[in-house]
Amino acid sequence: MTDLILHHYPTSPFSEKVRVAFGIKRLSWRSVHIPNIMPKPELMPLTGGYRRTPVLQIGADVYCDTQLIMLELEKRAPQPSLLAAGQAGEARALAMWADRAIFWPAVGVVMGAIADKLPEAFHKDRSEFSGRPFDATRLKAAAPAARDQTYAQLALAEAMLADGRPFLIGGSPTLADCALYNPVWFLKERLGAGRAVPPLDRLPGVVAWSERMKAFGNGSPAAMTAAQALDVARAAAPLPSEVDRADPSGLAAGQEVSVTPDDTGRVPVTGVLVGLTPDRVSVRRSDPGVGDIVVHFPRAGFVISAL
Repeated sequence: MTDLILHHYPTSPFSEKVRVAFGIKRLSWRSVHIPNIMPKPELMPLTGGYRRTPVLQIGADVYCDTQLIMLELEKRAPQPSLLAAGQAGEARALAMWADRAIFWPAVGVVMGAIADKLPEAFHKDRSEFSGRPFDATRLKAAAPAARDQTYAQLALAEAMLADGRPFLIGGSPTLADCALYNPVWFLKERLGAGRAVPPLDRLPGVVAWSERMKAFGNGSPAAMTAAQALDVARAAAPLPSEVDRADPSGLAAGQEVSVTPDDTGRVPVTGVLVGLTPDRVSVRRSDPGVGDIVVHFPRAGFVISAL
């Protein structure tokens, strides 16, 4: 298999979603540490402006957003599977629930506790990222509501685990477990200090489940520099992609399009449409530093516009 190159930083919760998948699948991978705020000059040639973390690079193909990164890992390393037989739809739907309904309240809990300790550059970056002011006083005031929403959502996971199953859907971890581990890991890592913090202190099943997930580790990473990753892209050629001619969007191969996240980090990436399926949209672009690159995004949560 061509090297899996993850562009990430250690405290990134969405990166941990991918890193624990590496652990479950016992994969070797290359680790490129990127800044946690802009600018990210050695990442932009690969993504065309997409700024969220993490990004998975395989040769000259670049995969954005963990929804799609996880599916690509499953495609390239199918065993052990993260899509339970007969329950792939449930696993993916629960993963979207965790990403959208649990992650942001959990972030509110963490930021309410630590925002006033973060540097001004981080405040400025996250204001631009979210489209609203990063105000430490406001975040602290909103933390109790964020805690309550996190508790209400995680209580659903507690109920799933109440029958003694080791993982959300059954006997083996799936995409759903990796997605839920993301916000739970973030709460524990940033606020836990060896103890169960609210609201985890009232969710013993979730805490025990998170320890089972932690035990998988992060696979076998090997450090790589950003310059080396760019060299890999420059020396490779993107894999072929296909456009579904019957796609309800009416878009056709060869059109100039832009692809933009619909929530945060709304920086459009423009290029030539070369791939379109129910799961993903792929655009070819060229950068002077790396040559031809295909950047792949999930369909859900992204807006595709013809230019």
